Amino acid sequence: MTEQADYSILDQPMVLSFIFYPRKDFTTAPANASDYLIPVERDVSVSCRFYVHSQRAPSAIYFHGNGEVVSDYNYIAPIYNQLGINLFVADYRGYGASRGRPTFSNMISDAPVMFKAFVDILNENHYSNDIFVMGRSLGSASAIEIAHRYQKQLKGLIIESGFASVINLLLHLGFPAESLGIADAEFPNLVKMRTITIPTLIIHGEYDSLIPSTEGKALFDNVASSNKNLVIIPNAEHNDIMLVGMERYFEAIKQFVFG
Repeated sequence: MTEQADYSILDQPMVLSFIFYPRKDFTTAPANASDYLIPVERDVSVSCRFYVHSQRAPSAIYFHGNGEVVSDYNYIAPIYNQLGINLFVADYRGYGASRGRPTFSNMISDAPVMFKAFVDILNENHYSNDIFVMGRSLGSASAIEIAHRYQKQLKGLIIESGFASVINLLLHLGFPAESLGIADAEFPNLVKMRTITIPTLIIHGEYDSLIPSTEGKALFDNVASSNKNLVIIPNAEHNDIMLVGMERYFEAIKQFVFG
């Protein structure tokens, strides 16, 4: 098993205030969805919601952005279901119904725990073993960690509005990242992308002002997979990418999942 890198330098309170925006919002699951609380540490569980199309459908575990919660996906998951995809959306500590406090370290260490629980849910309920992992924005770090560790269990990796370098991201957001003393400017996502050989889809907004499209292009250029695709959504920003490019966005995902 690959050991987790040391992310403690990113767990400083000032850095965390730039990275996480936890919300405790939590609404009732719709008719076709079920809620799960996955234990990640003693007395700490993370909330997830599984939006189901069918047992035979492929399933994706999805890590959302830093200002979102699983309940937000009550309005988005139905689109995935209409495409024929089951969507399992995971929160972070301190988000939604989850307990605890989010840090970069526990976000990364929780991801494999969430993935193993997700696979157990699929197996126990006789779902298809066609499994994908997807991460949006901050969630790209969790998704890439999963793809890096569990490639043999995955059909593919999807990254939307993801970042290659946390240092570049913090500098772009105005944090004096040089003061952290991280020597590797490619830490953490870019290094892992060079180990990932499963099919990979990268989606990014052309005019993303939070995470520039150059970050998505760097992820695409560095992933080791020979089966990879980069989709730049014209005129799209960070938070309107699905709205501005909905048809192209979901067509890319449909083609990637179903070929």
